[in-house]
Amino acid sequence: VQLQASGGGLVQAGGSLRLSCAISGSIVNINDMAWYRQAPGKQRELVASITSGGRTNYADSVKARFTISRDNAKNTQYLQMNSLEPEDTAVYYCNAVVAYNYGGMWPRSVEFWGQGTLVTVSS
Repeated sequence: VQLQASGGGLVQAGGSLRLSCAISGSIVNINDMAWYRQAPGKQRELVASITSGGRTNYADSVKARFTISRDNAKNTQYLQMNSLEPEDTAVYYCNAVVAYNYGGMWPRSVEFWGQGTLVTVSS
């Protein structure tokens, strides 16, 4: 199973970006999906999450500005980021709990991480 994040880049404050995370492999089911971020010198933090049923959760710092969504048919999750601020500058990582076939009798459920995509917001 692989998570491939894309969509990062340089944007001015007030601008928007949309991150994508495509999941590939012998997938049986994708449970919770999430985006985390890590700014220089800081710990990784949860930005937003979405359950398989579509229930969402956001960090207070991004509420009303960011929207997490998922397309189950495409095994992809998205993070729409609006009204970006310099404080949003970080490497963004996608995360998902994926049940996959590994050759055993039953699927295995594991938490996977994408490689990270850099978002830089200039003031």
